[in-house]
Amino acid sequence: MEAGAPIPDSAIAQPKDGASVGLIQFALAMGGFAIGTTEFATMSLLPYFGRDLGVDAPTAGHVISAYALGVVVGAPLIAVLSARMAKRSVLILLMGAFALANGLSALAPSYGWMLLFRFCSGLPHGAYFGIAMLVAAMLVPPDQRTAAVGRVLLGLTVATIVGVPLANWLGQSVGWRWGFGVVALLALMTAAMVALYAPRDRAGTDASPLRELGALRRGQVWLTLAIGAIGFGGVFSVYTYLADTLEQVTCASPHALPLVLAVFGIGMTAGNLVIPRFADRALMNTAAALLVYSALCLALFPFAAHHLWSITLDLFAIGCGTALATVLQTRLMDVAGDAQRLAAALNHSAFNAANALGPWLGGLAIAAGYGWTSTGWVGCALALGGLVFWAASALTKGSTRSAESRSSS
Repeated sequence: MEAGAPIPDSAIAQPKDGASVGLIQFALAMGGFAIGTTEFATMSLLPYFGRDLGVDAPTAGHVISAYALGVVVGAPLIAVLSARMAKRSVLILLMGAFALANGLSALAPSYGWMLLFRFCSGLPHGAYFGIAMLVAAMLVPPDQRTAAVGRVLLGLTVATIVGVPLANWLGQSVGWRWGFGVVALLALMTAAMVALYAPRDRAGTDASPLRELGALRRGQVWLTLAIGAIGFGGVFSVYTYLADTLEQVTCASPHALPLVLAVFGIGMTAGNLVIPRFADRALMNTAAALLVYSALCLALFPFAAHHLWSITLDLFAIGCGTALATVLQTRLMDVAGDAQRLAAALNHSAFNAANALGPWLGGLAIAAGYGWTSTGWVGCALALGGLVFWAASALTKGSTRSAESRSSS
């Protein structure tokens, strides 16, 4: 498939007007809002459910790892197994399952059950985003695909501004279980909205799990996933230890943390509103620029961390760079050929790999005695590592295209 070409799917029904497209994008973004709320709010609710379930903080933290593991496992598995199903039906089922798993999390009677329910909650995450973004991209002209994908991801970024503080407030006011209960309600609302507004479609006659697995034979798919798994890890390296950095280095009040997190979320939202417009004109150049930009912002973090105003501004700038996820999602659409579902879902497995790699390397630097601000240097190195894989992708693009042309002739 040529870069920038529309995704072939003649079976999907096109809406009649722009307003319909907007409603569909809003419905899909609502699912992102529910997912973003539970993914990020669980970290802030950890002390509350840890005490209630009788485990210490490090042990309770395994609940977050269980969710991430669910994302990594569920994204490719569901994408492949649902290959013969209509996208609209899969989205409704995924949000129904997400609602059930979060509802059960709210009722978890013990730590062991909580681990299981959070793993199950993570299973629909990557597949939902992957298929939702494919639907969004199919409903707009080829030169607006990245912007459409960015609007779906706005649900997740807005969750960091509105959903996470709301869930945290509920956790403090009426109990942590209500935070998961609200997410279950949001997921049910999403399923209803998708059922109402998403266009009816049917899977292609040649759709199959084996065709989806064909994405794994494409070198450009692996290189694009590596860009995200390595290059995005720096954001999580800084974000994971932000509370400790504000307390130990910035000497800020605990009340400053929600404000700083909200500013980070505003940066994410701004990035997803603005940067996709550039990516639709020059996709790979935008990805490279974002990696260089992120490396610079993360390198500034150790210097900015000593003052509340400067660390807040730097985190806003780092948040803007998270639009890399949107750009790479569109890149995968270009290089995945006819294995669109698996490639789109794997993007979220890659970013959850970054969510594991960044905090692990940042923790090693802190444990080695380099201080809380060393996470910025770790993040800078990871962003530059992503740039190495970007260069490999750019250098091998021509030879890959020639090989694919020979195999198809």
